Amino acid sequence: MKYENTKEGIFISRPNRFIAHVEIDGAEQICHVKNTGRCHELLIPGTKVIVEHTPIETRKTKYDLIAVYKGERLINIDSQAPNKVVGEWIKEKNYFGTPHLVKPEYTFGNSRFDFYIESGERKILAEVKGVTLEENGVVLFPDAPTQRGVKHLKELAEAVRDGYEAYVIFVIQMKECLYFTPNDKTHPEFARTLFEVMKKGVRVIAMTCNVSKNELSIDSFVNVKEKNHV
Repeated sequence: MKYENTKEGIFISRPNRFIAHVEIDGAEQICHVKNTGRCHELLIPGTKVIVEHTPIETRKTKYDLIAVYKGERLINIDSQAPNKVVGEWIKEKNYFGTPHLVKPEYTFGNSRFDFYIESGERKILAEVKGVTLEENGVVLFPDAPTQRGVKHLKELAEAVRDGYEAYVIFVIQMKECLYFTPNDKTHPEFARTLFEVMKKGVRVIAMTCNVSKNELSIDSFVNVKEKNHV
């Protein structure tokens, strides 16, 4: 996926989860933050960020905050981006064969999953999770407790029981890492449930991304580990 009209800025503050104050071209601007997560380790005053100019008259803000530099590493924090790049990846990379149906936002049971895919005789449900938290080269999810995430995992296990293939796809919104692991310190129940449903047939994959100021795309698979060993 591509962004248009991007600019560099300097992060100033985040008064609430929806907006940030960013210095752009020497002037302070109010930007929409395209991620309602905490991002405490990323959005630090003085940090260089990437914004996208969106001059729509009906909008209250002219910019979206889409990426943050953590040292030399550029991390995309757009929470809408993982679904978009996975949608492109499904159609372009043939991981699921040659799908004849790819339907986003599919309701199964009491959950709505990001993708329902039909490829030959295969019926596949996929849930996508964006990952922006990195510690010493290890990437973790979630960065805050997510009961909704636990519910999705349990519903995917039920789907497997009903004859579907089920996937959790962790999209790591940065270029390189050592491996992915669930964040059992922040949400032990999510971590425990993830490995419980894996034993029941839910498949878990994690992939890094190519990240630039103007573009985001799936790069390569990384290992999924049960514990953080770093």
